[in-house]
Amino acid sequence: MTRLLFLLPVLLLMTTTSAAPKRDIDAESKSAIDRAALAGIELRMTPGVVVVAGRGEKIAFQNAYGHHTYDPDSPAIALDTVFDLASLSKTVGCATSIMVLVDQGKISVTDPVSKYLEGMRVADKKEITIEQLLLHRGGFIADNPMKDFQNGREAALKKIYTTKLKYEPGTSFEYSDNSFIVLGELVHQVSGQPLDEFAKKNIFEPLKMTSTTYNPPKEWKARFAPTEKRDGQWIAGEVHDPRAHAFGGVAGHAGVFSTGADVARFCQMIINKGQLDGVRVLKESTVAEMIKSRCIADPKDRATQYCRGYGFDVDTKLSAGPRGERFEKHKTIGHTGYTGTSFWIDPTNDAFVVLLTNRVHPDDDAEIKMLRKRIATLVAEALLGPKDVKEPGPTE
Repeated sequence: MTRLLFLLPVLLLMTTTSAAPKRDIDAESKSAIDRAALAGIELRMTPGVVVVAGRGEKIAFQNAYGHHTYDPDSPAIALDTVFDLASLSKTVGCATSIMVLVDQGKISVTDPVSKYLEGMRVADKKEITIEQLLLHRGGFIADNPMKDFQNGREAALKKIYTTKLKYEPGTSFEYSDNSFIVLGELVHQVSGQPLDEFAKKNIFEPLKMTSTTYNPPKEWKARFAPTEKRDGQWIAGEVHDPRAHAFGGVAGHAGVFSTGADVARFCQMIINKGQLDGVRVLKESTVAEMIKSRCIADPKDRATQYCRGYGFDVDTKLSAGPRGERFEKHKTIGHTGYTGTSFWIDPTNDAFVVLLTNRVHPDDDAEIKMLRKRIATLVAEALLGPKDVKEPGPTE
């Protein structure tokens, strides 16, 4: 029966240009979200789930489910459980730091990265722009082999700088951790502060994201949702991503830890066009540029489009799950993380949903795409109303 919870009707989404009426999440919808989260745990998609959703500055729903592990005697997941955000770090930590530097007048997204990083002053990379890296269009491969990370940070960066590009910059799309590793180093070189210190000072502290950090302190140990084993020990409070781990836990593509409530505050800042609780983190115009959809066709299949913002997913192969069936294509944004994290934002309707899990526990063998899709759909329908339905005509 629980598997039936994930069967959604196939509906056609009608385009709308105006915001949906303000709605609360009613008791029936809350119950449906609860059932979906618990079903995901029962189906061993993940041992623990946190869902936080809202509209504008109002939190409309938040709940925690399951345990840190599949052992029912392990600590219960709570709203303050700290999760490894994985690639949500690209948005929450790195891309936002880049845009803070833009606001400070220290860089422009049209600048070549080689203007700031000597290692990028090689023949095939010297013209790659900051914008191309933010959009995963810089030509970099997805990531270098782990052997390139065995001799320290500087040696690993040199390998990334000198590895042959996969395609001519600006002509295609390849989701690339390497792109954001380079952007993280750019933040360090331009600001004079390591990425973790810069993000803390300019993003996490101003937004009062008090449980968000790279390399969380050991005092938070009881709150960590564990992931896999490394060297025979459960990873808890140390970054799961092996390349970020080789970088000491601080990298542009991964490394941020956070809670559902803190990620929600980040979403609210984006919805509020760069500010929250009277504190401005980004200029309104900067947020508009950051979330703008920019599409590029697959050179091998022109019908396939990859649409991204600066650090945000808009419409790619990774979008369908966290966007669900109700949030509108090309007008909503978000991101996913390998460990089982995601958020999705509807700027037009001031709505968002955050889903945090540790789906890689215990053995990185679970898939949560359907859980993401179900939760996002239920939240969006509750906040925005059901989708408009167009009956197929005789030629459709």
